[in-house]
Amino acid sequence: MPRLGAKYNLEVDTFSKSREAYQAEAYVATGLPAAPAVMVENELAAQGPGISEEGVEMVIRRHLGLPPLDK
Repeated sequence: MPRLGAKYNLEVDTFSKSREAYQAEAYVATGLPAAPAVMVENELAAQGPGISEEGVEMVIRRHLGLPPLDK
């Protein structure tokens, strides 16, 4: 996803935790999604092993007020 950050001049923050940390009560209480997941601002753009760059790019473009990409 850093490639999309560079393409759209966006700051990308990456967080990595152990499986145990994501399953801990303190993390669950935050309401954030379990990994793997991609958030754009406060929107969950994708979650799970099938994260597609195209889907995340669609959400980024919507947040930036850009039209969808032509296929």
